[in-house]
Amino acid sequence: MHRFDAETAELMRAVFEVTRLRLGFDQVPLDGSASPAELSARAGETITAEGIGGAHALKIFDEVLSRACVSADHPRNLAFIPAAPTRAAVLFDLVVGASSIYGGSWLEGAGAVHAENEVLRWLADLAGLPAQAGGVFVPGGTVGNLSALVTARHAARARLAAAGRPMPSRWRFVCGAEAHSSLYQAAAVLDAEIVAVPTGADGRLTGPRLAAALDELAAGGAEVAAGIFAVVATAGTTQFGIVDDLRGITDVARARDLWVHADGAYGLAALAAPSARPRFDGIAEVDSFIVDPHKWLFAPFDACALVYRDPALALAAHGPQRAGYLDVLDPAANWNPSDYAIGLSRRARGLPLWFSLATHGTRAYADAVETTLATTRSAAAQIAARPELELVRPPELSIVVFRRRGWTDTDYHRWSDALLRAEFAFVPPTRHDGETVARFAVVNPRTTPDDIKAILATME
Repeated sequence: MHRFDAETAELMRAVFEVTRLRLGFDQVPLDGSASPAELSARAGETITAEGIGGAHALKIFDEVLSRACVSADHPRNLAFIPAAPTRAAVLFDLVVGASSIYGGSWLEGAGAVHAENEVLRWLADLAGLPAQAGGVFVPGGTVGNLSALVTARHAARARLAAAGRPMPSRWRFVCGAEAHSSLYQAAAVLDAEIVAVPTGADGRLTGPRLAAALDELAAGGAEVAAGIFAVVATAGTTQFGIVDDLRGITDVARARDLWVHADGAYGLAALAAPSARPRFDGIAEVDSFIVDPHKWLFAPFDACALVYRDPALALAAHGPQRAGYLDVLDPAANWNPSDYAIGLSRRARGLPLWFSLATHGTRAYADAVETTLATTRSAAAQIAARPELELVRPPELSIVVFRRRGWTDTDYHRWSDALLRAEFAFVPPTRHDGETVARFAVVNPRTTPDDIKAILATME
């Protein structure tokens, strides 16, 4: 099973051929989904005592399983937050898998960690964080947000202990009502209370709204006030792409000695585009942020960059992990990624982004993000020009939410299902204020205004 023999060599050639064909598409097939019964019938039994052989397993994946998956990188996949990894990033993902690199410690993966840290430094520089800033790549925004909040609470505990003050019976963190659902998961894991502040018609958490909410919490008594350990600002909501008032939030939080974390899983990629940077005024003042390169920075799934202003605080919260066999990993001498987030074992998931950045250069990344923003503006203009359509809100980043006048919930779902069945586009509807509406998320530079035009034409 572990030998390199003639059978393995043949399987390797077959895998490379499937990869070559997939990467060679000028436009990948959209494909679709399937029911469990359909997949069981088509694929048959694949896990057996004797094995079905690599060639047969690859054939089943290529001809059955992969075709029951919607291609995230199709230019007319505008659902949720899709993906558009560069070919360089995808190819290097193969190298990372083949290299069997453990990315949790400097001792075992120094070269990989060095490369990942170069990418984290680029992201920190885009945000304007100081030279000592650093962090780690984790599997996704949920783990990134949770790890940052663990660090924030640890820092709050340390401050209270240093001041000789008692620990609160309940920890709390504050965010806007439009914040991502992963924060509610984080609150449950932390056994903390999440305080969601109403954001008003504009959907933004602002400094004044935050101050009013904190004042109201403080009215509950000193114990309640002491339990507030962080504020989470959203730098690009998933529903609309709204960026919170980062400057106002950081000013209010600093005055009250609260940690500020920016959830930029989707939106902070726009820092790469000069035209969008003014929207993120105040990001240089946050204590931590996340951005998912697999969303809008053209890396494969799954990679979230978690960056701290002061990584020493993260080290104090997450590491060094204790075990006799780990004593050889010296955090004072080396940068061990597993010391800065939840988890010990880790894949060097930042390497595909590093390779793509090194291959194409940061200017190409800026141009690609600018292209998606231009396509978004075109989509908004096209919608505004069609009498049967109406923007729900002007786009702020690269998400467009709009309605088809006169349509019901059933109409939107029938339309969306028909587009996917035809393998033409993947545009599932969303819900806003109890209303079903349509939504485009443009993160693929290959998505063109003509793609948008063709999709809108199906709504006439």
